[in-house]
Amino acid sequence: MKKIVYTIIYALLPFLISGCENELDTKNLYEKDLDSFYSSPKDIDEAMNGVYSALYVDGIFSEEFCSAGLMDDCMLGGGGPDDVGAKNVDQFLDPAEDTYRSLWIETYNGVYRANAIIEAVQTKDFSSYFETKEQTDEFLNNTLGEAYFMRGFLMYRAARFFGGMPIIPAANADRKVPRASFTETFSFIAENFLKAIEHLPRIKGTDLQLDEYGHANLWVAKAYLARTYLFYTGYMTNLEGTATTEIPLTEGSLTKAQVVKELEDVRDNSGYELTPNYRNLWPYAYVNENAKNFDANYDPAKPPLPWADKLGLKWVGQDGPKSTIGTGNKEVMFALRFGLANWSIGQKYNNRYPLFFGIRGNSMVPFGEGWGWGTVHTAFYDSWTKDDLRKEASVIDLTKKSADEGTSNWQSSKGDQETGLVNRKYTTLQHNGKDGVKGLFFYLYKMVNGDPMQLWAAQDFYYLRFSDIYLMHSELTETADGINKVRARVSLPPVAYSLDALKNERKYEFAFEGLRWFDLVRWGDVNNENKNYFGIQIDVNNSGSTGKYKVSYRPETKGLVALPESEIRLSNGVYTQNPGW
Repeated sequence: MKKIVYTIIYALLPFLISGCENELDTKNLYEKDLDSFYSSPKDIDEAMNGVYSALYVDGIFSEEFCSAGLMDDCMLGGGGPDDVGAKNVDQFLDPAEDTYRSLWIETYNGVYRANAIIEAVQTKDFSSYFETKEQTDEFLNNTLGEAYFMRGFLMYRAARFFGGMPIIPAANADRKVPRASFTETFSFIAENFLKAIEHLPRIKGTDLQLDEYGHANLWVAKAYLARTYLFYTGYMTNLEGTATTEIPLTEGSLTKAQVVKELEDVRDNSGYELTPNYRNLWPYAYVNENAKNFDANYDPAKPPLPWADKLGLKWVGQDGPKSTIGTGNKEVMFALRFGLANWSIGQKYNNRYPLFFGIRGNSMVPFGEGWGWGTVHTAFYDSWTKDDLRKEASVIDLTKKSADEGTSNWQSSKGDQETGLVNRKYTTLQHNGKDGVKGLFFYLYKMVNGDPMQLWAAQDFYYLRFSDIYLMHSELTETADGINKVRARVSLPPVAYSLDALKNERKYEFAFEGLRWFDLVRWGDVNNENKNYFGIQIDVNNSGSTGKYKVSYRPETKGLVALPESEIRLSNGVYTQNPGW
């Protein structure tokens, strides 16, 4: 199994070295700098890994799915009495001036590296490394396509949080430019995805080899073009009050008809498909199999998760259709790939979501201890019909204390804003083995790091699943076909199309996957208490004391977060803070 994160430190070496050359009047002993680098396919491969490394952030609130989860209406702040940061993000407060700085910094680290690659492959001759012109062109097109996609993706990831961003389109471009408008920013993002589509090869996603999994491809670029279109047109229409159905481009505009055409190409020709059993998307489907492989005393009559055993769950894995672990994942189109971590490099290459959003103060089998952030809103949970198997597949109801679900020993009153409900998709999993009760990924990936409890969550985060292709298509065409494809997978009856039906389907299909917040923003539903759970007061347990919980969303923020104050100061007044902050 190839993990992108294994190569990041080596890939960053040229950038770290080159950054010192202005300060040190010495020869570059590694003989790599911005003049001599980017000269061979090997250089480009290392540089591309450097671009992907910008997906990893230091600050936990810069992890997009963590903050997006805290800000959406289905999750509470949670944590313990000292977890003030999580509660503040949940309540749309920002007492720390640099809460999201790592997201800002890594965005421009990645953009700079992508710019350098784009410029190099368009100006340097790589033909001597290939036998034919066709091979050379294939290399150049694939490289350009990936670099354009990643430049667009990094800006897209940041712009949904910050709004208009400074646009730096070249490696030597002025970095002290003002923030572009929201429209200019999303125009830049859309144009990058269009350039990626122009260059990336037309290879079925299910035909990609294992060592290519985790990189962008043509179908991912088309899907993110649709996401960009939906977010921009929705935000401008519903929050800015400037109704629009297109994204202006340097030449012409991106229209709904074009986006629908691209989505239909993905739907019909990409090779991706829905996993037949929704529950098999998540690693809890593998905990019994993993225990069987690593626990010499494994008792088939007493698996770690009897619920999964009785349902016959078989994890599809997280390394794509050709995964060596699981049955093969044909649904996940793009993921943030996590791997092994240690304290010398920090936690950013390890998925902190299961740790921070795991069950607080309880270490059970198969669920390990976490920090208890993001407890599930009871009003959201109660709105979910029990006929939808995604409810049980997505939420652990600890109050049932079910032996089948491994929660019979759960003890309450361990954290704040406790509801007895936690997400099941991204939570720490553990089982017994030769080293005792350790994490599923501790055994699966043969971890040898210190203090593994905080480092063993190597579960990948799914950025994009094929089900979103169906739901975006339904939303854009105002037809129910896509909705009902998704509903049929979980044995729900078909429905007629309505925007409310589409919204509900997205809410339940993508619960706790970092999409709900951005949906609320683009639909303008953050401003309407009839369309969200923010204003609904519920009972909670605050570390043993009864309490009440309700969020007061602040519409003056327009669904955006605060820019890092340190960046505003460094800009000498070039940047301006977002409204409401």
